[in-house]
Amino acid sequence: MTEPTAAPGAWATDERGVRYRDLNGNGILDPYEDPRLDTPSRVEDLLARLSLEEKAGLMFQTVIEAGEDGSVLEQPGRISKSPTSVVVLDKHLTHFNVHVLKDARMAARWHNAVQALAERTPHGIPVTISTDPRHSFIENAGVSFTATAFSQWPEPLGLAALRDADAVREFADIARQEYVAVGIRAALHPTLDLATEPRWARQAGTFGQDPDLVAALGVAYLEGFQQEVLGPGSVACTSKHFPGGGPQKDGEDAHFPYGREQVYPGGRFADHLKPFPPVIEAGTAAIMPYYGMPVGLELDGEPVEEVGFGYNRQIVTGLLRERLGFDGVVVTDWELVNDNHVGDQVLPARAWGVEHLDPHGRMERILDAGADQFGGEECVDVLLDLVRQGRVSEARVDESARRLLAVKFRLGLFDDPYVDEDVAEQTVGRADFRDAGYAAQAGSVTVLTNPGSPGAAPILPLANGPRIYAENLHADAVGHHGQPVERPEDADVAIVRLMAPFEARSDLFLESWFHQGSLDFPPGLVVRLQRIAAHCPLVLDVVLDRPAIVEPLLPVAAAVVASYGSSDEALLDALTGRIAPVGRLPFDLPRSMDQVRSHPEDVPGYDDPLFPCGHGLPL
Repeated sequence: MTEPTAAPGAWATDERGVRYRDLNGNGILDPYEDPRLDTPSRVEDLLARLSLEEKAGLMFQTVIEAGEDGSVLEQPGRISKSPTSVVVLDKHLTHFNVHVLKDARMAARWHNAVQALAERTPHGIPVTISTDPRHSFIENAGVSFTATAFSQWPEPLGLAALRDADAVREFADIARQEYVAVGIRAALHPTLDLATEPRWARQAGTFGQDPDLVAALGVAYLEGFQQEVLGPGSVACTSKHFPGGGPQKDGEDAHFPYGREQVYPGGRFADHLKPFPPVIEAGTAAIMPYYGMPVGLELDGEPVEEVGFGYNRQIVTGLLRERLGFDGVVVTDWELVNDNHVGDQVLPARAWGVEHLDPHGRMERILDAGADQFGGEECVDVLLDLVRQGRVSEARVDESARRLLAVKFRLGLFDDPYVDEDVAEQTVGRADFRDAGYAAQAGSVTVLTNPGSPGAAPILPLANGPRIYAENLHADAVGHHGQPVERPEDADVAIVRLMAPFEARSDLFLESWFHQGSLDFPPGLVVRLQRIAAHCPLVLDVVLDRPAIVEPLLPVAAAVVASYGSSDEALLDALTGRIAPVGRLPFDLPRSMDQVRSHPEDVPGYDDPLFPCGHGLPL
C-alpha cells in the first residue's frame, strides 16, 4: 500500500500539468481523481480500491445536525443518532440529510466543515448533503421545513394551483441555485403522489390529484433542479413515493402503524403510477418507495405481496427496475430497519408486513427487493454481518455502491465540493428570488366564491383603504392595505384566515406534526363567524394543506378563497387585486365527511364535488 505523501484532499498538479485533488494523499493522480476521465471509469477505479466497510457506508443516509455557529456537531442532537465524526470517520457514511439551517453563511460554513472531515477518510469520498423541501411554510421534521433564509414559495399544492409548468421550472431553478450555494446537492423531492384521499396528511407536498398535471409539473421540477444533464451546478432529485403513496386506507399516513395499508378499491393503481415513467425518462437521479404496504393489489394478474413497498421485490425490481428500466439509485424512506427513540417517544420501524423480522432479516429483504440505500439508518454493522454470514454477497454491495458513487462523480463533488460563504450569503434569499416567490404566493390564491352580500356587488377585489377587522393576520400586513379596527362593528370588511381542520395527535414521535383525521370545521366556528358577518361583509381564507369541508362556511361569507402557503401580505395583495389571484383547485373539495368516507381512496376526484379540481374564479 502506498503511504500518503500529501494532505488528503490537497490540490496537486501532476507532471502533465493536470490539476487534481489528491484525495488519498499518495502524491499520484489516480484514475478516480482524474477530472478528465468519464464517470464509469472513475467509479470502477475507486470501487476496486474501497474496503467493504467503505462500500457499506455508502449505502446509508442518516440525519446529522449543524452547530448553530456552523461547526460540526460532536454530540447527538434531538434527531441525529451519533456525533458527526463517528458517522463520517468510523462508519464511513457519506450521505447526510440535514434539518435546521438558520442562515446561509452558517449553512455554508457547516457544509465545508463536514467536507473537510470527509477528507480524513482513506479515499476522501466527499459528502452529499440532502434536504427535504425547505422553501415554503410547513414545518414538519418528518416532511419539510419553513424557508427561513431561503426564498419562500407556496407549498407544491400552490405551485400546482398555478397550473404553469414554467412557474414550477422557475421555482426549481431558483431553489437549485440556493441549495448549491450552501452545499446541498441532493433533494428528497419532488413528491409525485396523487392527492386522491382527502384525509391524508401529506397532500401539501404534492401537485394534486390529476396524474397528467402531476407528471408535467414533476418533469418541469426535475428540469429546474437537475438541469439538462446532472453536473456540477445540479441538485440530484429523489422522486417519490414509488409507485404512488396517496391511496392510504382511511387517509391515515404510513409513517405510523395505523396507516400502514395502501388500498385500491377503485382499481386505479395505474393513475398513481402514471407520473413516474416521465420523470424516469427525464433522468431523475433517485427514486424512493413509500412505507405503505399494498393490500389486494394485482399486477399482470399476479397478487402483489402485502409488505411495505421498500421490501417489495415485485415493485422495486419487477416494476421499477425491469419494466420501467430505472437503473438509478433507489433509496428507502426513513427507518425501515430500526425503531427510532426520540426523548420519551418512539416511532416504530416502518417494517410493514415484516414486523416479525429482526434488523438483519429486514435489511436482507430490502436488498433483495432492489434498494441501494437505507434512509434514516446508520447501522452499517448489520450490513457487514450479512456479508460475513454469506447472506448478502459483496457483489450485491458493489452494485449499489456503483450507482451511489456515479451520482457523486456526476455532481462534481470529487473535483471540488466546497462552497464560498460570501456567495452563499449573496445568493440565498436574493431579492429577485424572494419577489418571484412572493408573486407565486399571491398568484396561487384561489377564489372559490365571490357573491358579495345580498343585493350588493361582489366584494373582491377589496376597495382601497377599508377599515378591516382581521383574525389570524398580522396587524402590520393589515395596516398596509387598510385601517385595522378591533371590532367587526367598526369595520367595512372582516378578513379571517382559517387552517384546514385536523385532529391533533401526539402519542408517537412526529405524530403531532401530521394533520390527519376529520375535515369538518367545529360547529361553534360557524356560529362565531355568523356573528362577525352580521356586522360587515366577511371574507374567509382557508389554508388548504389538504381539503376541508367548506360548505357550512359558504352561507356566512361574502367571499371564500383558498391558499396553499401565502404570507398575510401576499394574501392581502391577492384580495385587493394588486397581484391577480389566478389559482385553481389542485383537487376536488368534497361536500361532506360522509362523501369522503364512502369514496374509494385511490380514485381521483368525486362525481359530485362541492368544487371540482380546476375551479377558480377570476377577479
